[in-house]
Amino acid sequence: MDHADVLIVGTGHGGAQAAIALRQNGHEGSITMIGRERTHPYERPPLSKEYLAGDKPFERIYIRPPQFWADKNIDVRLGKAVIEVDPVGKTVLMSDDSKMSYRKMIWATGGDARRLSCSGSDLEGIHTVRNHTDVERMMGELEGGVKHAVVVGGGYIGLEAAAVLRKMGRNVVLLEALPRVLARVASEELSQFYQNEHRAQGVDIRLEAMVESIIGEDGKVTAVKLATGEEIAADMVVVGIGIVPSVGPLIAAGAAGSNGVDVDEYCRTTLDDIHAIGDCAAHANAYADGAVIRVESVQNANDMATTTAKSIMGDKQPYHAFPWFWSNQYDLRLQTAGLSLGYDQTVVRGDPVDRKFSVLYLKEGRLIALDCVNNVKDYAQGRKLVEARLTPELDVLADIEIPLKSLL
Repeated sequence: MDHADVLIVGTGHGGAQAAIALRQNGHEGSITMIGRERTHPYERPPLSKEYLAGDKPFERIYIRPPQFWADKNIDVRLGKAVIEVDPVGKTVLMSDDSKMSYRKMIWATGGDARRLSCSGSDLEGIHTVRNHTDVERMMGELEGGVKHAVVVGGGYIGLEAAAVLRKMGRNVVLLEALPRVLARVASEELSQFYQNEHRAQGVDIRLEAMVESIIGEDGKVTAVKLATGEEIAADMVVVGIGIVPSVGPLIAAGAAGSNGVDVDEYCRTTLDDIHAIGDCAAHANAYADGAVIRVESVQNANDMATTTAKSIMGDKQPYHAFPWFWSNQYDLRLQTAGLSLGYDQTVVRGDPVDRKFSVLYLKEGRLIALDCVNNVKDYAQGRKLVEARLTPELDVLADIEIPLKSLL
């Protein structure tokens, strides 16, 4: 049986950063990374942006060049998944029936794209945007002459995909089940702004639109049927309705967790010598007033990886990283600082008509987050206000003539 001093399950941002951080922090033992995909670690955000648009080749989105891993003596095993964990014997069973033992394990599997469950959801031409294979399949169909695309889901993935498809000249209908896009993650002001922008770019946004079934012919999608009975022509359907954390083997092995797998401040699960990081790890987040949440971002995956690597090396520093996020749509750069969970008030700084403004989120008078559209200065200065847990005056926050840094 093969053995790894540290076994990393997952080759996304978290898994890759964990391996890098271990070496940076002086780990000299063996490191093995196990990945379901057959490609070396690469950046995920460009999949729904520059890569799908054809603006950036795959070679430019590698986290590190493939040779890097060999140079650092990191064993990368691709095309296999861990399907069973024995936390007592400290072994894992993989999808090719091989086994491996470990001293420490880092679970960094992220999540799988949530799929439609309605009739017709298995037809050809229905896509998610989660990995390289997904997007390669989409790009192949687009090159084959797709004209009518339906995007299901008005979150960031759906909006980013809609923007790229419009840039390519495709007809795009976007379906959102809730009364506004970005309803789970942003204010009404930001939702309205992006709805207006996408509609101005030619996207047909349908709100409170429920998908009843997918209609096809000869195994290929031809339309999306709504609960109202309306049928929308489609030769491609893009589904962006969230992810399902990939933690099945850990939960089956006895790890605690209901929404992902639970970890403590050092990213340790309830199973001995097993850490979990990234999208799949539920943790008490200080920027959400201690609520146990999963944060789906590159920042969170990378910072949890560094916390874990240091912990394994004996340098225990609790996870307390500042959360941030970004989204590119058309010529709009959105930068988010903090977590807006539970906000009870918003302040709009600037005029959305100018396509440069910020939405500031407050909870009981305290600034907890910002969404900044084409406004790097507000983002850079505002995140410091959030970190300082300030309770500024609302009229001062709204005044664009007053730099946010002056409130520190």
